[in-house]
Amino acid sequence: MTGLRSLILVTIDCLRADHVGFLGYARPTTPFLDSLAAESFVFSNAIAAGVPTYYSFPAIMASRFPLAFGRDVIGLAPSETSLASILRGAGYATAAFLAGNPYLSPRFGYDSGFDVFHDFLDAELAEQLAATEATALHRWNERVAATCHKIVPLGPLYDELYFRYCQKIASPAAPSLDEMRRFPSAGLIVDHASEWLSGIAGQPFFLWIHLMDPHSPYYPPRQALELMGDHGITDARARYLNSFWNRDDVGVNRLKRYREEVLRLYDAGIRWADEQMGRLVNALRRFGLWDKCVLALTADHGEEFLEHGGRYHAPKITEELIRVPLVIRVPRVTARSQAMQRHTAFSLLDLAPTLLDTIDIPSPGSFMGRSRWPFLTTRDGAAAVTECVSGCTNPFHTGDRLGPRILGIREERYKLVIDFGAGCEQLFDLEKDPGEKEPLSPDAEKAVRRRLLDQARFHLINSGRAGDSEYRLRARLRDLQFECDSL
Repeated sequence: MTGLRSLILVTIDCLRADHVGFLGYARPTTPFLDSLAAESFVFSNAIAAGVPTYYSFPAIMASRFPLAFGRDVIGLAPSETSLASILRGAGYATAAFLAGNPYLSPRFGYDSGFDVFHDFLDAELAEQLAATEATALHRWNERVAATCHKIVPLGPLYDELYFRYCQKIASPAAPSLDEMRRFPSAGLIVDHASEWLSGIAGQPFFLWIHLMDPHSPYYPPRQALELMGDHGITDARARYLNSFWNRDDVGVNRLKRYREEVLRLYDAGIRWADEQMGRLVNALRRFGLWDKCVLALTADHGEEFLEHGGRYHAPKITEELIRVPLVIRVPRVTARSQAMQRHTAFSLLDLAPTLLDTIDIPSPGSFMGRSRWPFLTTRDGAAAVTECVSGCTNPFHTGDRLGPRILGIREERYKLVIDFGAGCEQLFDLEKDPGEKEPLSPDAEKAVRRRLLDQARFHLINSGRAGDSEYRLRARLRDLQFECDSL
């Protein structure tokens, strides 16, 4: 392990584990990452500690359960120890290039520990402000829609007519895919990261890159569609698919008609992230850094395409949302041991201490996870804990954070889900029922249920610790300051 000085962490928003080639997906979404996986540790059951982004990243960056400071605390607390702060304290140059995710901003503490922090949110904020100026028509539509929905037959009819009006009359000419894309492309993020890497000059570094290309709305570059063989999806068709997929007034059966086409757009976004990862590695090779750094690639969560009746990534802990890819490449570790897949559950809570272990830096006592590096050649049967707050789809509104908890305990084969709001628990046998369609009866697998319930109870009692109250207070004071500043 001597000389493995630097660390690169790549996180790709909304990337499902079952949509990458190295975990069995048939479409060519990840040819470069497939080649990288052949010389890396691959984890087929990497599990996010929470869904969505704001419940996932406290575990990734600070090895801390998302609700440990209380349900009303989002992000990293001021002065909370993180992967970045540890490595900067150890003399590393630190940089983050994040493709415009508002939940990974200084507002939520993610700039802490970075010498260079670029979240690309300035342009997005300007677009949002411009969008709010043209609200007269929107307000008028809301009033008319409310009136129509009071008369049952008119409500659905109005919704359909208004949708068609927006598509064909209000904006008849579809902009290009690039113009419709909400987030910066992976190419831009890699350009900035490569420029920063060119100036490292031998200093050990920690680089964090977050890509948004698979995230909705699904507007991949035209080149990505061509690489996937999807030449027939026009700009207008992509706009129509995204608009229809985003409708709240249609049922699952109508949405299913467009599911495969929407998945093609999503897959093209993955392919573009894969292409840019190849560019990043080529830059590292040019700079003579590739064999001097550990690289880890994962996702904050997956994406739902009606598997359980939903879309996108609302706070839930179904498999399509919590199971993510995880690849860790460590130079000078034998290819034979690297190429083996690890099938036991790997919580992303354990990612930061594991990565620190690969570069011989000890983890702080504040980390709740443990390094799995010593166990990568053995069958470690630890369970992964996932938690989120039901219904919290906009954490900028503090009141939305206070809903009931959803808790999951995930082993390699079994998964227990406890929904405190619904007052129910469900046990799934993922070997026989990988789609989580049929929970086991209360009388089945009693020993397994008891074991996972014991682990859930242990988590609820011990996830918060004595020293966490100070961090909680700092985070709440930051929220209050933000609210005051926005008045």
